[in-house]
Amino acid sequence: MASGGSKTWSIFSLIAAVGAAAMAKKAADTTWKVTTGKKPPENPADPDVEIWEAVSWAVVSGVAVGLARMLAQRKAANYYARSTGHLPADLRKDGK
Repeated sequence: MASGGSKTWSIFSLIAAVGAAAMAKKAADTTWKVTTGKKPPENPADPDVEIWEAVSWAVVSGVAVGLARMLAQRKAANYYARSTGHLPADLRKDGK
């Protein structure tokens, strides 16, 4: 059961993280448009994008996506634990 549970958790966690990242990206794009009045930079590495804009976008989008993924994976782990009676193996503390 450990390998089956591990595969289930991996798929469940991946779906939660990808979904959360997509929603966070959309929220970050909208927030950027409302705040700055223009579209977020398509490629912040482009030298034609001003450095302040590239750095600001990297921070805003990175924080939004990172937080959303972490929160989604925590919710997924809680759901998994309620469903199976234990956390996924890679989330157990001290081998408990």
